[in-house]
Amino acid sequence: MIDPQAVPLSLYIHLPWCTRKCPYCDFNSHEGFTDSLQQPYVEALLADLDSQRAWWHDRPIHSIFIGGGTPSLFEGRWLGALLEGISVRANLSCDVEITLESNPGSAECDRFAGYHAAGVNRLSIGVQSFDDRALKTLGRIHSGDDARRALDMVAAAGFRRWNIDLMHGLPGQDAQSAASDLTEAVRRSAGHISWYQLTIERNTHFWSAPPVLPDESELESIQQVGDAILADAGLHQYEVSAFSSEGEESQHNLNYWRFGDYIGLGAGAHGKISLADGSIIRTQRTRAPSDYLAVTKSLPLSAPQGVAISPAEKITEFAMNTLRLKSGVPVTHFAQTTGTAVDQLIAAAETAVSRGWVEAPDKGQFVTTPLGYQFLDSVIETFL
Repeated sequence: MIDPQAVPLSLYIHLPWCTRKCPYCDFNSHEGFTDSLQQPYVEALLADLDSQRAWWHDRPIHSIFIGGGTPSLFEGRWLGALLEGISVRANLSCDVEITLESNPGSAECDRFAGYHAAGVNRLSIGVQSFDDRALKTLGRIHSGDDARRALDMVAAAGFRRWNIDLMHGLPGQDAQSAASDLTEAVRRSAGHISWYQLTIERNTHFWSAPPVLPDESELESIQQVGDAILADAGLHQYEVSAFSSEGEESQHNLNYWRFGDYIGLGAGAHGKISLADGSIIRTQRTRAPSDYLAVTKSLPLSAPQGVAISPAEKITEFAMNTLRLKSGVPVTHFAQTTGTAVDQLIAAAETAVSRGWVEAPDKGQFVTTPLGYQFLDSVIETFL
């Protein structure tokens, strides 16, 4: 059984509005943002935090991630009010990582200094590509030059840590154009790049009108070229799509992948909390922003609501997160967290080991191989 006090705790905050919904996006994002929504939404987030006090009141928060949507639609003063409200309520660790997702549009990057003054100490810039044709296909509202300008402004605003989000496997993309994108991102990075393949998700425009994507051979070439560029730049892969220099890993995302706890605030936000009896509670907020604003006005402050996950779900979710890590997961930690016997886990892993998906756990670790990353869903199934 795991002591909840020993499980690191993070805070995820969802700001759900976008200027325009991208055709590939399946996140909970909505158009219709106005400046008048900022104050009531910040107040709703703080009321939501208060309503979950029983789960976090005596635990330090190690990271905060403000995602969306497009959080950079909010002004720095309202993010400052939000972070101040959190700091007077919760126990923030002295080195808390506070990340804000931002788009590279001119209106957003003009606010970078205000975000830094508000207490944000890390930005995640949604570049996706520097190629204007690719950006148009992706439905992005910024240009390649907008992205370059935004990245030039990050350091000038006082930030020393930032991530660049970059996609590959885009419609019409080949290894050469993907390499050009990635080389520019490396040159402009502060030691962290999230480089991930475009996938077509349900309930998106691309699902109903799919674009022509590179074939498997081209995708393999893109991956090989990209891996070499990142390695030459000294950016090590520590997760399926995350690359960083030493010490620049995203602490918030590491907590997800290590199966840590997190409080979810905001429309559609999810949370995970470990309880003293060994159970794990999942929470999910209502998705529509208008409904969320209405619900938070009547939240009880002493009765947080959640759903306990089953033992099978615990194993699935633990494997789904930890096996993404390049460093792997200790077998004993897997057993202790999921309540599964070590011998049973090792036996379950035999199929994955025999197929070259997971390294033999001779050193007490389950480590997914590069081949295993290509069949991660199948790797996870071997433990069920």
